[in-house]
Amino acid sequence: MESLKIASDNYVAFTFFIGTMAMMAASVFFFLELNNTSKQWRTSVLVSGLITFIAAVHYYYMRSYNLETGESPTFFRYVDWILTVPLMCVEFYLITKKAGAKIGLLWKLIFASLVMLVTGYVGEVLDRDNSALWGVLSGVAYFYIVYLVWFGEVAKLAQEAGPQVAKATKILGWFVLVGWAIYPLGYILGTPGGLFGIQLVSDTAAALNAMDIVYNIADAINKIGFGLVIYALSRSDDATVKA
Repeated sequence: MESLKIASDNYVAFTFFIGTMAMMAASVFFFLELNNTSKQWRTSVLVSGLITFIAAVHYYYMRSYNLETGESPTFFRYVDWILTVPLMCVEFYLITKKAGAKIGLLWKLIFASLVMLVTGYVGEVLDRDNSALWGVLSGVAYFYIVYLVWFGEVAKLAQEAGPQVAKATKILGWFVLVGWAIYPLGYILGTPGGLFGIQLVSDTAAALNAMDIVYNIADAINKIGFGLVIYALSRSDDATVKA
């Protein structure tokens, strides 16, 4: 079987490769640190490892798909997001649980993330002619998550959970507000009508390549970054307790 090689100018495949290695390395780190993590934070660190592990597996497959076909693996990317983004939202519930977070908050976060992803997929793949409409619907769900994290239940519970949790939640909130905002940029680059009816990149192939690169960079930063914030919280909170 002939091995697939990445051309020096194939930045899409290269970012898939880097993403695979980075997220697999993060998974190994989080899993190995579980035994050194206090019981109350162990589930949070485990979820962080699962997020990056799931992403690494998908990125390995997406890299091969891209090299074999030259196409953007949009469907498989959304499969990855359907699994990992709700898990990232679960982290907000887990770190505020000790302050009294209810299961209803968990379902709100999961439901909003699924609406955001499903409508994004419809606009990007199934109904591209109405991509602007679907993008708006996806944006509404996204801003609802932003509201919960910055001003709603998550923000209030984080303050009650203590300064360490409040600090971690604020950092994670910046990931959601700034880091997740990279995804709409990829959506705009890759779909007609993504920005007030204007496709920013006229060449379709170039648009899809730009979209994949933006998504790959964003995934690595957001998923690994989320996990590292949770890991840092588990260590800082332990140090506070011991002091």
